[in-house]
Formats: sequence, structure tokens, C-alpha cells
Amino acid sequence: MDMEHTVKSSKHRKHSGEGKGETEKRTASKSHSLAIEHKEQLQRLAEKDPEFYEYLKEHDTELLQFNDEDINADIDTDEEDVETEVDDELQVDEEINRDDIAEKEKEPSKTVITTAMVDSWCSSIKENGKVGALRSLLRAFRTACHYGDDGGDELSAKFSTMSSSVFNKIMLFVLSEMDGILRKLFKLPASGGKKETITDLMNTKQWKNYNHLVKSYLGNALHVLNQMTDTEMISFTLRRLKYSSMFLTAFPSLLRKYVKVALHFWGTGGGALTVVSLLFLKDLCIRLGSDCLDECFKGIYKAYVLNCRFVNAVKLQHIQFLGNCVVELFRVDLPTAYQHAFVFIRQLAMILRDALNTRTKEAFRKVYEWKFMNCLELWTGAICAFALEDDFRPLAYPLTQIITGAARLVPTARYFPLRLRCARMLNRIAASTGTFIPVAMLLLDMLEMKELNRPPTGGVGIAIDLHTQIKVSKPILKTRAFQEACVYSVIDELAEHLAQWSYSVAFFELSFIPVVRLRSFCKSTKVERFRKEMRQLIRQIEANSDFTNEKRVSISFVPNNPAATSFLEDEKKAGSSPLSQYVLTLRQRAHQRYDSLMESSILVGEKSSVFGNKIPESNEEEDTGNEEGTAVFSSSWLPGTDPKDKQPEDLDKKRKKKRKREQLEDVAMDEDVVEDLVLSSDEDEDEDEEDGSLSDAFSDGDDRNRKPVPQNLQKQKQKPSTNVSKKKKSRASKSRKRKRIQQ
Repeated sequence: MDMEHTVKSSKHRKHSGEGKGETEKRTASKSHSLAIEHKEQLQRLAEKDPEFYEYLKEHDTELLQFNDEDINADIDTDEEDVETEVDDELQVDEEINRDDIAEKEKEPSKTVITTAMVDSWCSSIKENGKVGALRSLLRAFRTACHYGDDGGDELSAKFSTMSSSVFNKIMLFVLSEMDGILRKLFKLPASGGKKETITDLMNTKQWKNYNHLVKSYLGNALHVLNQMTDTEMISFTLRRLKYSSMFLTAFPSLLRKYVKVALHFWGTGGGALTVVSLLFLKDLCIRLGSDCLDECFKGIYKAYVLNCRFVNAVKLQHIQFLGNCVVELFRVDLPTAYQHAFVFIRQLAMILRDALNTRTKEAFRKVYEWKFMNCLELWTGAICAFALEDDFRPLAYPLTQIITGAARLVPTARYFPLRLRCARMLNRIAASTGTFIPVAMLLLDMLEMKELNRPPTGGVGIAIDLHTQIKVSKPILKTRAFQEACVYSVIDELAEHLAQWSYSVAFFELSFIPVVRLRSFCKSTKVERFRKEMRQLIRQIEANSDFTNEKRVSISFVPNNPAATSFLEDEKKAGSSPLSQYVLTLRQRAHQRYDSLMESSILVGEKSSVFGNKIPESNEEEDTGNEEGTAVFSSSWLPGTDPKDKQPEDLDKKRKKKRKREQLEDVAMDEDVVEDLVLSSDEDEDEDEEDGSLSDAFSDGDDRNRKPVPQNLQKQKQKPSTNVSKKKKSRASKSRKRKRIQQ
């Protein structure tokens, strides 16, 4: 009975396959006969009504260019697909054992994808360009991308599990070759293309027949991108998908998802992944234009804000790199970027206005936090990059007003680092736009504060990096290191400001008030090294005034004459003014001072911070793409699997390295104890001090997670470490004595 049942079932499958083939042939013959009748009708129309036929030629040529060869070609391809599918099913039926036929009838039949199957599909696609093999490969690609997902559908039910080698082979071939295959199928150029190319293609019959292949490729690749955890795999996948980005014009929902994924990788990734994600977004904006510009500009600014809330010495360089990425993306379409920049700068202005009007803790804290300051840094970099463009230049004035207002919001010594940061931004805007900004008054007011004129009661203190802080704690205000850092920074920024106008015809008038106030500071201060620095700066300013006054004697135009802009133009190109030469020495000294503060120089994206203006149209990476892809897709990773279970040896290695690192740190803490290296924070102020002072009203955002260690506790912690080192030395000496006695 079982044998008869299996034979009947196999025959029933064969007859059903034959039935399907006969129905396909009948429909094909019907469509062919209809095509012939339609062609004969057009010939009769040309004989009976030639005037109407000429009218159709002028206004509807597509109707008259009807050809039955297209239908024949489609019929042939459909018959080939039907035959291949029937053959595959028959082969599967022959391979199944007779004992398992009853169980296979209850469950859907599945085929295990092998390397031979993938090789046969790839060879048939490359050599013959068969659409049937392409469909089978894309089904396998979908199975690979959805491997490990819960549930499934009827399309992927034909294939079942696969090995990691088969997965790597499918992914490598599809990602490397699918763009060229699709372009060849739709008769598109080998590279490049924009939105208009796809919009024209969407009206053709070829697109209506095969657009589901494009959607399957892009949709499944997006799904596996969300499953990947290795940055090299993600980078390679995004790099290959970039060449097919123009196809996303036809699928707006997929386009939005791709933008979100790329923005996520740009904000959370590091190293090459950040650059690859940026290039993918930039390529989308160039090729698709208005379809994704607004979403990309808003999304990248939001991702930047989320990444710049907290700053330290290492992360500061990464934030600067992210800011350069945002500016580079805005370069694609400056008129659209101006509209977004205007809205975002207006938001910053409203936050500052709220702080000036309400003067509450919360309002002040919104301004005096890293997020607000890094946004100002971002738009300063954008204006400096596009200062010569008419689209962005009008934003320089409102941004300057916001920066000046933020610097003067709370005029206390604790916020000296923030004020110096604002002065640097104003100097950058003035240098790029060529407009005068009164930065000198902002800096000279700092020298008149009492904290810089008192003798330091807090001792020498620790070296302070004013670049990585917004405010300092009260104990640090009384240290000698803080006073030196502030005075030297004021000298550097004031010299930078005056050097920008050292070739101006009005330099003598411009520098008169700064010289007077610097001389008064020299008289009031009791620190000899400060007097020495100030006198040197005054001498350079006076020498520069003599330099410009000598040239002013020979001119005849008034200051408001346009010819004043060409005053000392040759000297400016050569940089020969006394202040310009002095600023070079100050920059070297500041660079040395900064290097001495940094214990390690970790540069994040420094070499990648400058990008080209255009993306090359040719696929320059095709030569090295296969080698790189082979190196990337060579692991045992599969979607839906936990990498922790697959690679326990790597985890053991990481744990061993971590233990060794902790042991080395413990030994270093025991042997090298330096009492001066105590981290400062903003939370070590006493609770019993004045409640009415403005400086007590704020707490910096990035200091919430750091808890201060008082000086007395530091000394108590350091004493046991010194005792431990003494014990180690005594043990070593005892062991030496024992060895001598034994000898």
C-alpha cells in the first residue's frame, strides 16, 4: 500500500507539472494570436484612413511601433523559467528516498543549498545571462539574509539551511556582481546615473517585468545589514550597495530605511565605518537629489548632537571629525543646507534668549553645556568652509551674535574656558569672512577679574587643559596653574585677533585701546612672568603700528575708499608683519604646551577629515573589491547566530588580555605614585558657600558622572601603595639574603 501511494503521488506531481506547462502554452498561443490580429488591424487602418494614421504617428508612436517579437521573447523566457522549475522539482523528487515520501508530503519540500548549485547559477548568469538562474540566486540570497529568522514565507520555503561557506559565497557574489548584472539587464550605463535615469526606466516594459528582482536585492541586503555585527562586513556591504543607490528612487520606503541605517552606522561606528557611511549618504544625496536631501541633513545633524553631549581629550577629536563630516555633506546642496542651517541656528538663538530673559538654573544650563557649544563649533566650521559662498555668508552675523551672547552670559572666572572657546570661534569667523569682530574687549575683560590679580592661595595645582573644559571648580581658581593657563591663552587669542588686522590701514587706531589696557594690567599684576609676557606683546603691537604707519604716509586715499582693501596686499601674502611672525612663535609654544598635557595622542579620523568635492563616477574599487570581500566574508558568522557562542576562544583571549592589563595597572599604581595628578571636577565645591552667586547656579553636563577625590583622601589612598612597594622591596632583600646563606 505504501509503495502504491508513493507511486501515485509522484505521478500526480508529474501530471500537475505537465498541466501547468500546457496551460502556459495555451496562454502563450492566445497572446501570440492576439498580437498578430492587432498588427493586421494597424495595417488595415493605414489603408482605409491614412490621415488618422499620420496623426497617430505624430502623437502616439508607441502604439504604431508595436512588435510581436517582444511577446515571443517574453514567452520564451517564461517557458525557460517554467521548464527549469519543473526540472528542478523532478530532480528533487528523484533524490528523495522512498521511505521518507510520506513525511515529505505532509511538510513543504526544501532543498539544501550547496556550493555546486551556487557555482552553476553564477556561471549561467555570467555566461548566458539567464533570468531563471538570477531568480534562483536571489532566492538563495534571501534565504542567506534571513537565516535564523523566526518563521518564513512561501518564497523562501524552497530552500533550507546552508553552511557558512555557502553563505559567504552567495553574499560575496551578489554584493560584488549584482549591480553590474542589473544594469546589464535594464541596459543602463556600467556606472553612474541619477534619479532621472530610473524615472525614465520605470515607464518601460522591461522594468515592469523585472523590478521585483531589484527590490528583492535591495530589501534583503538592508535586512542583513541590520543583522551584521562585524564592522568590516558592514563597511564592505555599504560600499557595494553605494553603486546601486540610484535604484532606490523607485522604492521610497526602502530609501528612508537605508538613510536611517546609514545614519545609525555613521553616529555609532568608528574608523572606516564612519567614512563609508558618510560616503553612502553623500552618494544618495548626489544621485537622488531632493528625494533624500532633507532627511539626510536633518538626520546627520541629529546624530551629531547625540554624539557631542560629553567631551574628553580623546573624544574631542572624534567630535571635530564628525563636524567635518556634517559640513562635507552640506556641500552637496548649499541652498537646501542654508535653509536647515538657518532653522538650527535660530533654535540656538532661542535657547540663548530664554536664558537671558528668565535667568534660571535650567535656562543657563542649556547654554553652558557641551551640546550647545559643540553646535556652535559645527556652524562655525560650516561658515568658515563656505565663507565665499553667497548661500551661507549671511549666517555669519547671527552666529556671531549668539557666540558673543553666550560668552558674556555669566561673566565669572569659572567660565574662562568657555569664553576662550567663544573667542577662538569668533577669530575663525573673522579670518574666513574678512569682517571685523570686536574680540579684543571679550579677552581684555578677563584680565581685569580679581582671580587673575590675586596671589594663588591654592598652591601650584595641576596642569589644566582649557580645550576640554567648559568651567572649572572653585579650588582650581586659586591655583597658580590656572592663572598661567588663562593669561597665556588670552595672550594667544589676542595676538591672533590683532594679527588678522596687522595689515590694515587702521591698525594703529584699532590697537590703541588694547595697548592701554594691557599696560594697566602690567601695572596692577604682581607676577613678574605675566608682566614679561605682556610687555613682549605690547612691543610687538607697537612695532606693527610703526610698520603700518610707515606705509600710511605714502597713501592719499581715505579709509572708506575701496582702495584701502589693497593696502599692504603683497606683505600680507608674504606674512611679513611683526605680529604675524610673533603669532607663529605663540602657536608653537601653545602646541608644545598642549602636547605636554596629553598622555597619549589618539587621533580619530585626522587624516580623513578632508574630503573631495566630487564622487568619482567610475567604479574604482572593482579591482580590489573581490579581494577585500573574500577577506571579509571568510568567517563562520551567519545571520541570527550569536557570535559569543561561535568564538569562545576569542573571548578567552580578550579576558586574558584584560587581566594582564589590570595587573599592569595595579603594579603601576603601586610603584609610581604622583600626588599632583588628581583629576579636577566641578562638583567639589562646598555646599555651605553662597547661594546667591551665579557661579553656584550651574553644573556641567559631563561632570555628573565624575566624583571628586579630596586632597586628604588622595594622600590616604597613596600611603598604602607606598607601603606595598616598601614591603615588596623588603621581601626581595630577604630572598637575596636566603640565597646567599644557602650558597
